[in-house]
Amino acid sequence: MTTTPQPAKPITVDGVSYDRIPIKVSEVIPFGQNLEATIRADVLPYVQPGDWIALSEKLVSISENLVRHISTVKVSLLARIITKGVKKHKNMTAWSRPEKIQVAIEEVGVWRIIPAAIIGGIGKLFGFRGIFWIIAGGRVSEIDGFIPEDMYPYTEWAVLPPKDPQAICDRLEKALGVPVVTGDMNFIDVKILGVSAGVGIDKKTVRRILLDNPLGQGNKMTPFCIVRRTASR
Repeated sequence: MTTTPQPAKPITVDGVSYDRIPIKVSEVIPFGQNLEATIRADVLPYVQPGDWIALSEKLVSISENLVRHISTVKVSLLARIITKGVKKHKNMTAWSRPEKIQVAIEEVGVWRIIPAAIIGGIGKLFGFRGIFWIIAGGRVSEIDGFIPEDMYPYTEWAVLPPKDPQAICDRLEKALGVPVVTGDMNFIDVKILGVSAGVGIDKKTVRRILLDNPLGQGNKMTPFCIVRRTASR
């Protein structure tokens, strides 16, 4: 069930104005819930011709049951060491939990994480940030969860990246008749992972339209956003 959607602040990109309309759900979407059915029930009633739907990568992973409970994570010494060097963001612990680092280690392997940590640490000394994530690869930066400030159950569950976000967008557009994009979107950055053909613009432009993350953080309960082109200059 959703509440009446309220548009976020409009944005203009390349002379084109867009409304962004976050769709708020009243309940936490359970693990394994059918994504197509959820969009039909909660989003399609508000969609107009020409709209496209943005959905959080986290929701795609939840629908695919790509989750892991914190009780299954045995933190290593390596994870604790790396955690001490993680940048702390205001009002959000993000990657400062060793359990989350441990999940990353297990996703891509020790022999990828160790060079990433060493070279990333050296890079910080010279003012270069983000090297760790580039070397670690494996879409490690997209791992979500284990955040105390988040809503339950994501305080206790890690959410892993979806296996093929582009294929998900293509499938949903074909099934629903509405273009779909998905991405890793938060207050730190926005990374677009899939854009179905009907959207008609590239990932870089989609990212600029969503760069202020109109979906908000998870505790806002707005995992969907309708994007509507309104005018051109």
